[in-house]
Amino acid sequence: MTIDKHNGFTLIELMVTVAIVGILSAIALPAYTSYINQANRSDAKAVLLENVQFLERNYTENNKYHQTSSGTAITLPVYVSPESGTTLYNISAPTLTATTYTLTATPDSSGRMTDDECGSLSINQLGQKSVSGATLDANTCWRK
Repeated sequence: MTIDKHNGFTLIELMVTVAIVGILSAIALPAYTSYINQANRSDAKAVLLENVQFLERNYTENNKYHQTSSGTAITLPVYVSPESGTTLYNISAPTLTATTYTLTATPDSSGRMTDDECGSLSINQLGQKSVSGATLDANTCWRK
């Protein structure tokens, strides 16, 4: 009586395993990328809101957004997102006057958020949130 022992895998078993891994990767990678983009957007929104609080505090103390009580121009405390590491968003105040402001988080041209579906995020002194260069609407982008 001989016992025939086989070690290893057949080609069919190997191909089935490769197909399963391929299918799982095709599903998991886009979901992971979407999750990472959403986290990066959330960080940019947090930085925008941090700057909004800074400007509102200044307005409460000095009755103007664009200058301190001594008359020096305001500079935003945080101008990139994330605050450390590779810059993904640049924060700017393209409209900053005594009574109005608009803060914008623009994807950095060399970062991985340049093709993000929400584009640039903006908020003004009235709390109105908007997006530009986006394939999604502002409500969707600011909720995600």
